Amino acid sequence: MRVIDLVIPSNVRLDGEPALHSAATVFLPADHDSASTALVCLAGGNMNRRYFDLQTEGDDSFSFAAQMTARGFIVVTIDHLGLGDSSRPQDGYALTPDVLARANAHATADVLARLREGRLAPDLPPMPALRSLGVGHSMGAMLTTLQQAQARRHAGIALLGFSTRGLPKFVPEDVRVLASDPVAVRARLVEFARRLFVVPYPRIRSSGGNNAELYGSDAADPRGVAALKAATDSLLPVPAFLSMIPGNVALEAAQIDVPVFLGLGERDMAGPPAEAPRAFTASPQVRLEVFAGAGHSHFLFASRVDLFDRLAEWARSTP
Repeated sequence: MRVIDLVIPSNVRLDGEPALHSAATVFLPADHDSASTALVCLAGGNMNRRYFDLQTEGDDSFSFAAQMTARGFIVVTIDHLGLGDSSRPQDGYALTPDVLARANAHATADVLARLREGRLAPDLPPMPALRSLGVGHSMGAMLTTLQQAQARRHAGIALLGFSTRGLPKFVPEDVRVLASDPVAVRARLVEFARRLFVVPYPRIRSSGGNNAELYGSDAADPRGVAALKAATDSLLPVPAFLSMIPGNVALEAAQIDVPVFLGLGERDMAGPPAEAPRAFTASPQVRLEVFAGAGHSHFLFASRVDLFDRLAEWARSTP
């Protein structure tokens, strides 16, 4: 596996901020000449792009990037603005879901153009027929859905640990009442996020209950749990709040007209798995996979091998 890090000037401009950039990493399989698909990955809340390359000594089975390049795919990971190695504006509340979707779409287009035109590295040939599939986890899945509805760049999207039901038990009552009017909710999203998250880049502290939902308690491999610490980052309050609201991106989900892969852990946070596909009414094919014993952070569990295999099979069969 070959790894190439990129710094991509952003198309987003924020008042009072210098020029912004998005950080990305491209993972190339050993036989990159035969690769036909790039998996473009967005991490969830409280995580940066390292979530897709969890490092443990002597075992690469926790790394989505290592496992999917071994299966012949190119993997692209992108840090949201405000996280990882991407620019961090002073005002974290300015990073709305629409701003992030626009920045990520631009970074996606930049990386894919370099690959297709042979500009990623001097020794890499052009890959003009390369197609892309979006892959997102949790809040990153929500932003993948939003990006696809707006930019329509991917041939399909794989959404892990996500549904449009949100996390209603964490949402204030007045917002739950307003959730039936998504236009009204979006108009006040920054206001609501400021109320719940009083600093622009909050750090989420683990609790026993949270660990049980994220890791599945004793079912999570402790090596994976330790590796996850390197990917842990701040929370982006505005998109995080939207992801919690019932019906968060239901309007955009209903516009997705490409195949969808939904991957949920048996002990996930997205509600009843059978309900998740209903949001994607325009998709020609929605495939639901539930991974035995897995909590929300799927790569920490033994069933991750099933996830990699089934996602690879879906990706190869997606037109």
